[in-house]
Parts: sequence; C-alpha cells; structure tokens
Amino acid sequence: QVFTFNAVDIRVQPSVKVRNGASMSIICHADISRSANFHLQHNITIFKDSKLVLMIVSDKGEARYEVPVARSSDTGDYECTVEAGGKIKSSNALHVWVTGMTKPILTAEKKEVLEGEDVKLRCELPEEVPPLYFVFRKIKMNSTPKEKSVLEQHRNFSVVKFPVEEGDNILQFDCFGRRNVKLEWESSEYSNKTLITVKEPFIKPTLTIKPSSNITEGKEIQFECSTVVAKMRDIEIILQKNKTILNSVRDQKVLKYSSVATLEDSGEYLCKVEQGRASKTTTLNVVVAELFPKPVLAASMNKLDENKELTLSCSVKGFQNANFSILRKSSNGDILLKNARNLTMRANVNDSGSYVCKAEVNRIVKDSRPVKINVYAPVSKPILSVDGGLPEVVLGKPLRLICRLTTGTPPITFTFYKGNEVKKEVKNNTYATFLDEDIKKNDKIGYRCDARNHHSSGMKTSNILNVTVIVPIRDASLGSIPYGEVEDGSETAFLCSVKEGSWPIVFRIFRKTDHEVLLFEKTEHADRVLWRKTAMSREDTGTYYCVASNRANVNVKSRPITISVILASWQKGVIATFVIIPIAAAILAVWWFLCKKKKAKRPSMEMSRSALATNSTSEKLSRQHDDGDYYSGSGYIEDGENHMKSTDENKGPDLEIAEVEYTEVEVSTLDPHREIDFVPIHFPARAQKGTETVYSEIRKANN
Repeated sequence: QVFTFNAVDIRVQPSVKVRNGASMSIICHADISRSANFHLQHNITIFKDSKLVLMIVSDKGEARYEVPVARSSDTGDYECTVEAGGKIKSSNALHVWVTGMTKPILTAEKKEVLEGEDVKLRCELPEEVPPLYFVFRKIKMNSTPKEKSVLEQHRNFSVVKFPVEEGDNILQFDCFGRRNVKLEWESSEYSNKTLITVKEPFIKPTLTIKPSSNITEGKEIQFECSTVVAKMRDIEIILQKNKTILNSVRDQKVLKYSSVATLEDSGEYLCKVEQGRASKTTTLNVVVAELFPKPVLAASMNKLDENKELTLSCSVKGFQNANFSILRKSSNGDILLKNARNLTMRANVNDSGSYVCKAEVNRIVKDSRPVKINVYAPVSKPILSVDGGLPEVVLGKPLRLICRLTTGTPPITFTFYKGNEVKKEVKNNTYATFLDEDIKKNDKIGYRCDARNHHSSGMKTSNILNVTVIVPIRDASLGSIPYGEVEDGSETAFLCSVKEGSWPIVFRIFRKTDHEVLLFEKTEHADRVLWRKTAMSREDTGTYYCVASNRANVNVKSRPITISVILASWQKGVIATFVIIPIAAAILAVWWFLCKKKKAKRPSMEMSRSALATNSTSEKLSRQHDDGDYYSGSGYIEDGENHMKSTDENKGPDLEIAEVEYTEVEVSTLDPHREIDFVPIHFPARAQKGTETVYSEIRKANN
C-alpha cells in the first residue's frame, strides 16, 4: 500500500472577493497517487491568518469550510494541511477579501443640550474587527460639516464630544468607519443621523446709550447692557471699547456705565454675556462731536543759545475764553510753569525739553502736541590725546585717539584730522574716538580735532598732537673680543647691537649656567652698547646672550655665545717652573745614579806599557764568536786620537812627538741588553818612562 501527495490545493467559492453578507465556501483538496485502491484516512485542517477554523477527519481527500454570511472580519489569508498515513502536505496561502463594511450605529447621550455644553456621541461597527478608523461629523444648516477622526486599535466602537457653540440651534450628527486591507482603504456607509436640539441659556444682550444722538464733548454719556437668563448662576456681563474693559458685573442681568463724553470716546463698544463656555455679544458704534479743537503751542525758537529769551504762546482756534496753562513734561509728571496763554523766560541749558499747553472748556481739557526746545551751551576747546597715555604708538599697532570736551550741550559733532585730511566725523555727547590703523614708520604728521554744536559761537579746534612712532626692536646680536677662549685675568669686551629699533633702548647682558644671571644693564640712545669686563675668571665660563627692548615692550633675545676662560701665559710659566723643572731634576738624578753604578762594576784592565808594545807588534788579538763581526781598530783610534788630543794638550811638549801605535782589535757582537764595555787601548810613548792608557768606547754598529 504505497501512496504519495501530488499537491494540496485551497480555493474559495464564489471568488476571492466576496460581498459583505454573502455566503462563501473555503475548499481544501488533496491530490494523492496510490499503488492500489486501498482505504486511506485523511486529517484535514484549515487555518485563517494562522488560526485554526476547521479540523475534520475524512475518507475523501477534500474538506469544506462554509461561511453562510460573510463579514469583513472573514477577510484574511487561508491555508490548509492534510495528514495521511504519517505523511503531511500543506497548501499555499489564499487571500480572501470580504468587501464592504457593516453600517455603523450612532447614538447620542442627550437629545437636548444648552449652549456651551458638550454633545457626547458613540459610533459602533458591529461584527467588524479592529483596528478601525471612526469619523464623526457635526452638520449645521448652510455650513460645511465639522469632522473628528479617531483610531481604535482594540475595539469596534468610539466615543467623542462636540462642543455646542453660540449660534448652534438644531444640529445633526452621523459617522462612518474605515479600515485598511492590503494597503487599500475601505469605507463603510454613513450611519443613521442623530438630531440634537440646542437651547439658549440666555438671550443675546441689548446695548443702549443715552443720549442716543447729538453727543457733544462735555456732555454725560450713559451705557446700559442687559440680557434674559434662564439660570442666574455664574453669569457675567462685560462692557468693552477697543478690547479695553470699561465695566463688568456678575450674577446680574443689567450693566450700567456713564462718563463725560470726549472726542476720544468715539468708537465701537461691545457688550458680552458669558456663562460657562457660552457667550453672546452685541456691538454699538458711538460718535462724539468735538466741542473745540486741540490747542496749539508755538515757540519763538526751538534751538537757541543759553541766556537767550524764549517765548511760548498757546491758542485755540475759535475760542478766546478757554482756560490755558503751560507745562514742561517730565518723567516724574508734568511741571506747571504758568496758568496763562503766554510764557516768556530767559533760557538756560536745564530748560531743554518738551513743552505742552492745556486748554479747558466745560470740563473738557485738551493737550497740545509737545514742542521740543533745545538750549545750547557753547562747546569748550577740545582736548585731543592718545587713549591710554603717552603720545606714542608702536609700529604695526593701531592708534586710538580720543577728543574730549569739558562743556558743551549735545549733540556735538566731532571731526578728526590727520594733517589736513579729514579722517572721521562722529556725533556724540561729550567725547569721540578715532582709530588710525594706517601707521607708517616715518609718520610725523600731527593730529587735531574739531567740535561744534548748534550754539552760534561755532566750531572749536584742539591743539595739534604730534605722535611718536615707536619702531620695535629687530634682530639683536651679541659679540665678544676676544671670542671663544679668553685668558684668565684678561679684559673682554661684549658688544650688543640691534638692526632696528627706536631709542632709547635698554640693553641687558646675561650669563646662563645653572641659572640666568644679569651681568649688565644700560639704557642707550644708540643701537648698540659696549661692556668691558676687566678681569675674567674661571667662574665667568658659560653661555652669554643679550636682550634688547624699548617702549614697544617687546624683548628681543640674541643668539647665545660661549666663552671659555683658560690659563694665562705667566700661569703656564709658573706651572712649568714648579712642575716640569723638579721632574727634570729628578730624571737627571736618576741618570747620574745609574751611571755611577755602572762605573763601579767595570774591571781593572790596566797593563804595562812594555808588554803591550811587544804583543802589539807580533801578535794579533782575536776573539771568536758565533755571530761575531770583525771591526778594524783604525776607525776607533780616530776617536782615541780625539781624546788623546784633548789629553795631550795638557801633557806638554813631550807627548807631541810620541809615536802612535796602531793595533787591530777583534770585537764580539754586543748584547743590546748588556752593559757598555770600555776597552783600554795603550799607546807607547818614546819620550816617557811609563805607559799612557786611554779608554775608548767601542759599540757595535747596526751595519
């Protein structure tokens, strides 16, 4: 009994789009191949959106899920699974869309409300599954409906409140629902319409005025605002003009207000009645006729010098019998100068300010427009100076000048000049500043400033200010004579110089060892300074440098030089005298001692003259040595003759005629480490009885 699943299919009847309220069938079918016609039991399950909706056991390979009345909640993805004989096969997902939504149901909490209250509404979509959108509409006659939208994620109904406003009489409300299916919006039909009746808590207020017409300045004007109230609780009546509250009453039906009419009282008045959120208003336009025009204040002059005469006159066109007064305005209140039409005074600087006049007729007081009066004191001679101190400036930095006055009424006009060129014009009260950033090295042009105001005396000019340009120090260098090595006790000259810089210049010379030591400081009206140190010592060895500065307040440091103090010549002589001579004497003493020791070891080799004469004529003295060299004695007799000569010169005339005997001598090679041998050579003398012995030094030559 062998079988296999070929396919498992799922389908819907009549189609994948089903109208709301119609019937539909979800069919799951298994296509199975068998080796024979044997009995096979099938377990069939159908899912909607992964939730089980049908499970059935069947001998057939097909199952049906019947939905007699389809609703939008039946929209979803369907799939089925078939299990048989231990084998399982599933179908693909099938999306079914039940089009159309159920009609929403709208209910209202109350059918009758007052102005200022709320209408509470409930809209429900039965048999629909959230999330759902609810849209409520407030419908008034001859106006566009007002809508409110609410998203409900977890329920199929929603509740909202609509405020009842002034002018609402009979209102209608409805609602509809919306949902999103596969990124497509679907809307339900509109709900039933609900009718709401609105009652007024009070009637529209009435605003009256007395007198109703021909209102002229100076007359009393009365306002009255009234209404009819259903409930005398928390009711308020307010009277306004240009958003300014003139009067108000609470828990009363009538408001009254009166005042003396002025021209400024013309305008629109508003009466407002409020109770809770309900309010009603009434407006009334009022026109007040002018009794007399505003007075006019005239001045003999608006700008004048101090101590000059000033006359102020006040007048009203068409009225001669008005009550006049002239005042000066002040921050602490107007100051009354005179209750009269005219005022004459001698002005001083403190009289500058604004003046007005007042005119009164029938309790109506009117002010003129202010008149500005300026009284000027003459400017003093300006003082021009450099801001910060001395009349100098460092090259490369800006020059800030300030022009001051001790007296003078502002506004004052200041003018700055560089030479005869106008550089800046400033209006200020007591001083002005000028910044000159174009400073050159050789600038020798003077500065001045002018000051003037509206006083008739005219302009004043300062003295000319000459400013010195300070050139900063540049490239300091230090040298010395002698340079590098200096003998102890000798004089050394240090020269510190700069390439550029304004005088005077402060020169400082330092020595740097473990710490910096100031050795020399001097202020010079020159670009260099010479310092002589008379006696140098070993402690003066080190690194030297110099620092130069001037009024530019910039210290410029030279490159360092190194000075080494060595011994003087006489000090070397002393060292040679007290060190080298004792050493040489010690060496000579040692040498003398060694020589004396050698002479003590030499054997006596003295022989008689006769034996030497006999042997010298008949025999040849020889010695045999393995490495011996043969020397002829004649070469050394010359040395012997020299010695003899010096000796014979002291012997007298008998030695001069002595005959010299020549003897050959065979000498063995000397060991270089052996002592020197002195060989006695005997010379016979004819005129003498004895024998004269002369010692000749014989050495082995290298050759």
